[in-house]
Formats: sequence, structure tokens, C-alpha cells
Amino acid sequence: MALEETVARLSRNEKRVLLALKDMAGSGNAQAIVSAGGFSSMVEVMNASAWLQSKSLVRFSESVTVTACLEKEGREAATNGLAERRAIILLDKEGGKAAASALSDSGALQAFEVPIALGWLKRKGWADISKEGDKTMLTLTQEGRAALSAKGRDEEVLAMLHDAGGMNSSELDREALNLLKGRKGIVSEKEQVIRTVSLTEEGVAALEPGIGIKEEVSSITPELIKSGGWRNVEIRPYDVGSFAPAVYGAKPHPLRQLIDRIRRIFLDMGFTEIEGDFVESAFWNMDALFIPQDHPAREMQDTFYCSDPARAEIREKELLDTVASIHENGGSTGSAGWGYKFDRATAERMLLRTHTTVNTLQYLRDHPEPPCKVFSVGRVFRKESLDATHLPEFHQVEGIICERGANFSMLVGIIREFYKRMDFDEIRFRPAYFPYTEPSMEVDVFWHGRWMELGGSGIFRPEVTEPVGVKEPVLAWGLGLERLAMMVFGLKDIRDLYVSDINWLKETPLV
Repeated sequence: MALEETVARLSRNEKRVLLALKDMAGSGNAQAIVSAGGFSSMVEVMNASAWLQSKSLVRFSESVTVTACLEKEGREAATNGLAERRAIILLDKEGGKAAASALSDSGALQAFEVPIALGWLKRKGWADISKEGDKTMLTLTQEGRAALSAKGRDEEVLAMLHDAGGMNSSELDREALNLLKGRKGIVSEKEQVIRTVSLTEEGVAALEPGIGIKEEVSSITPELIKSGGWRNVEIRPYDVGSFAPAVYGAKPHPLRQLIDRIRRIFLDMGFTEIEGDFVESAFWNMDALFIPQDHPAREMQDTFYCSDPARAEIREKELLDTVASIHENGGSTGSAGWGYKFDRATAERMLLRTHTTVNTLQYLRDHPEPPCKVFSVGRVFRKESLDATHLPEFHQVEGIICERGANFSMLVGIIREFYKRMDFDEIRFRPAYFPYTEPSMEVDVFWHGRWMELGGSGIFRPEVTEPVGVKEPVLAWGLGLERLAMMVFGLKDIRDLYVSDINWLKETPLV
């Protein structure tokens, strides 16, 4: 916004603050501005100054001053003398030596002051303390006699504070002041923050052409129209660019927003969304995908197996026999299989799905005829060690394309297009191995100076597609959602997505 336009939109109080600062050589504290500008309260000055600061016309600076003041006992000590001062005066009257009890018996000190006096007499070296029988005796020292005719540095500070009613601590002898502060109830120090408002270069420039002040109204009333008074006032324009308090309305969780964004991308690309169950049999989750029964992913430390129900009957007997044959010797696929005896009891074990590929394979079983383009975004479960990039429960973005002529280049293009629509340009594909796809590749995206793996992809092997009646190529991919969310939301720790940080949830934009 141009300076002229900024000045034109200044409120009456903002103009008054600028003019007051001009008269004060460009800077002053709030109280001084109240007087110079004829304001009725400091609140008016601070509000107007805050608006001027947001428009870069003034700046705030703060300085802290520390003031030392006497407390109740300090004022009494300034009038009557410190306890040790009164003690040496009494000792001098007694010829330089007296019992400690004489301090209170004579009325020179109150009983509670005697221990205080003894401590400071010893600390300052004004008297020697000794025992004579059962009496504590005090003997005036040479330093004590000298002190009778000269005040100590702490006593001088005490007198100065008493006379002035309080002073800036920087003007006082710090060592002497600390001695007084070491006594209970004598001296206290208070910090005071002084805020100064100063014109910036823009503020000085705004004043150069001159600023006029007219009566200003923010709304036109019927009375103002009837009387014609609107001709003599300045109607304040709306400033749509001014500060306004943030309003945090209800909105979906950022992760839900990202899921909806991904869904829209695939729907716009012509895909159909599918869903599936969290709990599956090892047959569908592993065996039907040509994952060998001795694969490390099946171990208890990698997969969540169910205890109730622990097993489920595989109703597709013919499909079970076909898959078993393929595992053992390749069946009719031309493959050599895995060369072991297939265990049907292992296939019946129930587990929490480790990927959503199981759902796309079941969809192919029900829709074996091409073409088909489906996707899903669902939760999967793996016994991952919890750290900055791994979770035991997370989301997978799954998809397949089955059609005549589908090939590897098409798969690369689909994944690249998806990430392009997610605003990621630096993508790379690396050869990989998965039991159920050939060829296979992993997908990486460049983030924070390094490549991050986001998922795997490939073309389903015949050992996977032929048992469910699919004859055409099937392109498949499974991409991690949470790691993608880390990049979209600028997070460095994947766990931050689920810690319910209220400020982060409020500040994350809706779009």
C-alpha cells in the first residue's frame, strides 16, 4: 500500500499520536504523548500507537529501570540508625566495653535486634565478642571507634534513599546496596518497563506534507444526514487489510483434509473408490498375493495376529487349492512356485491387514473382466518401531488399473501424475522386489534435502491374477499417506500428526 493511501486511512487518534511525536522530536513515552497530544487516557495512545506500528509508521522500544526503595524497617533504620550503629554508641558511653545484655536492658535496642547487631558488629569488625563467665561481652575495636565519627557506605545509601524516597539502582553504590538488601525488610528493588514510541522513516515521511485532523465518524446516522453534519465530518473508510483477530471455526483434521484431497485426485482421474475390512485371513493378506509362508513379514514381530477369532475357514475351496498348487509348484502359471508344502492352517490365521492390496485383489476376484480402475485409502497395521518416520498404524493409498495393453510406462505415468497434482515435482523410481509384482519399483520424493520412500508399485504376477480369473495386466501401487502428510504440512516427525497439538490444528490452513 502506498504511503499516501496509508496516511489517508489513518484514524483521528493515529494522526494525533504522529503530530504529538513530531512536537516531541520524534519519540516519547506513552505518558508524555498523552500530555502532548491532549489525550484523555493512556489506553487511547497505546491503541493508536499499536495500529501505527502495524503500518510501519512508528516503532516501540522498551527499557527496564530498577528502582531501590526503603521498606518499613529501612525507614525506621534511616531515622534511628542501624542496630550495630546504636550498639557502638552504647559501647562508647560504657567506656568501650559492655555486656551484650546491656544493649536491650538500656533500651538502645529491642530484644529481637540484639542478635542482628551482634552479627553485623562481627561482620564489620566494630566489636570483639567474648565470653566472661556466663556473660557475652562486647569490646569496641579500633574500627568501631573510627566508625563513631564516620558513616559506613551502606548507611550513606540508606540516608540517600530516605531523603529521595527512592532512587535508580544504577546511581547507587552496588556493594553497599547489596549489604542493605541482605537485611530483612530494609530495601527492595522494583523493575519498571518504560515503553517508548518513536517515528520510523516512513512516519517522518508521512508527516512531511502535513496532516490535518477533522472530526471523524465511522458510521452515518439518520441525525447526521438530517442535520447536514455529514458535510463537515470525515467519514472513515473501511480498511479491509487491517488486522483482525483470527477466528478458528470447526474444520476437519488436517489428515482428513489430505485424504479428501487424494480421493478427489483419483476420482478426477477416473478411478472408483473401494473399501475393505481391517481383519483378514492370512490367505487373502499373504497367500493369494504369492507371499511365501516362510516370508519374514509373516513373523509375529511384524504382523498383528488375532487371538479371537484366531482362525477362519476359507470358503473359496477351489481358489484355495489353486493358490496352494501355485505356491508348491507354480500350478498352471508356468512358474516354479516356492517349492514347499502349502500349509492350509497357516492360511486360516486371522490378522490385521498389513496392506490394502488385499482389498484390490478381492475386487479383482469379483470383477475379473477389464477394464477397471479402482483405489482405496485405508488403515493398515504393522509391528513397526515407533519413531520419527514409522507408525504401527497408518494409512495406505492403494490403486490398480486392469485393462488390455496396460504396461509399465503407464504405471510410471499414473504415479507421476498423482504426485504432480499433489504439487511434488522431484520424483524418482527405483527397481525393487515384491513377491506379488514383476517388474516392481519403489517411489521416492525429494524432501528436506533427501529422498524419502513413499511406497511400492509394479505389475501383478500371473501367480496373483490367474487364480482370480484375470487375464489382462494389472498395474498396482501402494503409497504411504502419513509420510506424504509430513511433506505437505512441513512436519519433521510423523508422530506430530496424532499428538493433537491444538495450536497446530488451529493454524493449519483448510486449503
